[in-house]
Amino acid sequence: MSQYYNQQGQPYPVRQQGAQPFQGQGFYPQQPTFPQYPPAGTPAQPPVSAGQSQGMLPIEQSYIENILRLNKGKLVTVYATYEGNKEWNARIFKGIIEAAGRDHLVLSDPQTGQRTLITMVSFDYATFDEEIEYEYPFGAGPSLGTYPPR
Repeated sequence: MSQYYNQQGQPYPVRQQGAQPFQGQGFYPQQPTFPQYPPAGTPAQPPVSAGQSQGMLPIEQSYIENILRLNKGKLVTVYATYEGNKEWNARIFKGIIEAAGRDHLVLSDPQTGQRTLITMVSFDYATFDEEIEYEYPFGAGPSLGTYPPR
């Protein structure tokens, strides 16, 4: 019979065939430990800003939705994949960026006006036929540092 050992090198008790379950010990001889969190109502510490290169968003703020938001109104081609779909598993969407959120992107077809809501889970990548914006103009737009962490 194989013997199993805990972190302190002590063998775990072995239950013999037909024996009663261990009384009061449970499966693990030691209780698992859990991380300690500050009590409810304790103010959270604001995130520390990382260094910023000239002309670029701070590292923790250069999420795809922020880059798409900066380019609102521009024509974009979005490539998306849908796993498990037998009809199609990859789609190409072309349209004007109307809005971008943490979990979605809204495009409008300039010819028909139809709006398409694309989930960011499906989003693979995007291409633009023109130069894209990658930083907020000084003093304009929302402060990305004020958005709560994911």
